[in-house]
This record gives sequence, C-alpha cells and structure tokens, in this order.
Amino acid sequence: MKLKNDLFLRACKRKPVDRTPVWIMRQAGRYLPEYRAVREKADFMTMVKTPELAAEITIQPVDIIGVDAAILFSDILVIPDAMGMNLEMHEGKGPVFPNPIRTKNDVDKLKVIDPYKELKYVLDAVELTKKELDNKVPLIGFAGSPWTLMTYMVEGKGSKNFSFVKQLIYNEPELAHQLLDKLADAVADYLSAKIEAGVNAVQIFDTWGGILAQNEFEEFSLQYITKVIDNIKRKNEPVIVFAKGVHYKLNRLAKSGADVLGLDWTMDLGKVRKKTGDKVALQGNLDPCVLYADEDKIKEEIIKVLDSYGEGSGHIFNLGHGILPDIDPEKVKALVKYVKEATAERNSK
Repeated sequence: MKLKNDLFLRACKRKPVDRTPVWIMRQAGRYLPEYRAVREKADFMTMVKTPELAAEITIQPVDIIGVDAAILFSDILVIPDAMGMNLEMHEGKGPVFPNPIRTKNDVDKLKVIDPYKELKYVLDAVELTKKELDNKVPLIGFAGSPWTLMTYMVEGKGSKNFSFVKQLIYNEPELAHQLLDKLADAVADYLSAKIEAGVNAVQIFDTWGGILAQNEFEEFSLQYITKVIDNIKRKNEPVIVFAKGVHYKLNRLAKSGADVLGLDWTMDLGKVRKKTGDKVALQGNLDPCVLYADEDKIKEEIIKVLDSYGEGSGHIFNLGHGILPDIDPEKVKALVKYVKEATAERNSK
C-alpha cells in the first residue's frame, strides 16, 4: 500500500515536494506527557523490549505533534546488549555497562548476533508499528555507528574526555579495528533486518564522531560507516548519517553512500549545500534550545534555517540534535505547524 504522506522519503531522494517535511530527533520522548504516562508503568528497557509499548510511544508524536515521519522508539545500545554486555539504564545517569571492554579477551567474548533472534523484539515492534501507523507516514529505523557504539562499550558509560576509548585506539589500534569490524557487521545486519521488517528509511547516529581528530575520524569512524552502508540490504530505502560535530569531513561523508546528511546546529546549511553539491539531501538543523524561546523567536530562527538552505528540494527540517526533556510540547507543535505553513507558502510561489 502507498504511503499517505511520503514527503520525507521524497526529500531524502531530492525529489520535488510541495513543502519541506519535518520530524524531530528524540520526538518520542520525555517532553511528552503521554510518554511519561507510559513510563510510569514500565522502566526504559521494558518499554524498549515490549513491542506494544514501543509502537505506542513511536506513534505518539505523529498523532500529537503532526510530524511527517515516525522514528522507532528504541536505543542504539541494544546491539552491545544483545552481544552479551548487559545494558543497564540508571535514572539520571544514563546507560551503564557494568563490565566495559578493556582487553582482547573482552572483545573475543562478544556474541555474534542474529538480529532475527537476539533482537526479535525490535523487529516485532517495527511490524506492529507499521500496522498501527496504517501508512500514515514513513517509519525510520536507526542504529549507532560502530565508533559510537564502541565508545560506550569501552568507557562503560557516558564520558567527558573519553580516555579509555582513546587509549584503545592509540595503544591497541588493531584491537580497536577488530571490535569496529565486528560492530560494522552487526549494525549492517540489524539495519537490513529492520528494512525487511518494514522500516522505510534508516539513520546511523555517530554521536561521538566529533571527539576524534580528523585523521582518526577517517580511520576509526568513517570507514566503518561506509562499510555499514555498503552492506545494508535495501531496495530504495534512504540512509541518513548524522555525525555530530564533524565539520571537516562533509565531502567524504557525502561520498559514504548515504542519501542524507544530518547536520548539528553549529553548521551552516547553505555552506554545506554548496560544499556537497547534489550528492546528498540535508537534514536539520535548528538549535534544540531555540524551543525555550517564545513563538515569535522560534519562527524567526526557523526562517533563518530555511533561508540558509535556500530553494529547491532535498531539505528535511529537524533539530540539530535531540529534543530536550523539559521543552513545552506546545512549542514543538508550533514549530511543526510553522515549518509546514512557511514552506508550503514558499513552494506555491
């Protein structure tokens, strides 16, 4: 069956659209009272691993906020969890791996996963969400990049200076590459399985790509993102790469095989568009903190983003990172409504 709203997919492929599509990273999350109501009944990992709850949360922002795409409620760390690392979510602290990777023996012990077995709950959530969405909007699946996953696995939790993973790449680069290779295979298989289960597009989050020096980014992150994209089994489903803080390799990222580059709010859409030409569509990139402002200021900043991109298709409006948990949902509704109105008016001229 055809999608009732395929604007997002059309923009990913730089096809003509009658307005700019809009969705928001972390749109299915804590800023919504409806999400918090579900959260009161179940902890985070129970929500992730229960297809009915994941589907309900995924669909909330489509119905409440009016976005043009749904993104499956899940977590990038389900892959290391399935490999045997026992992910724990600590309230206020975030993800924790009690036994981080520090030695070759730790790497060798990691399970080679079959997404149809160890991550079946995610695929079940995809199928259920697709059914309940009833072709209203496209569904996006996602994964962390191999580098970003390795960072969490080696540090054992979030970090400010990433000293353990940096020690690994500088002191034991061969071991780092062995782990990254394992992860690239797992991510490609996982995203392929999600596509087979029914997602219409996939996004690769390289949240920690920007902590690497330029040469190290190429060696320890970009080559593995490219390997993942090369190995995803897909027909025409777009691949988005969001590499936060990576200003210096945009041309190389545009040649990675991705259809879309997600940009953080520190980048200039217009300059990136000139640099990457017609190789990729661009997604982003309003500063999430703009949503603390009043509606007039939000509109002003939206216009700056739209003007920066300029005319023509190939832009998906989004924030430059995930929405913050204390944002007023009414501001988010206003943002989505205004992007739709302003871009429909521009495109009708």
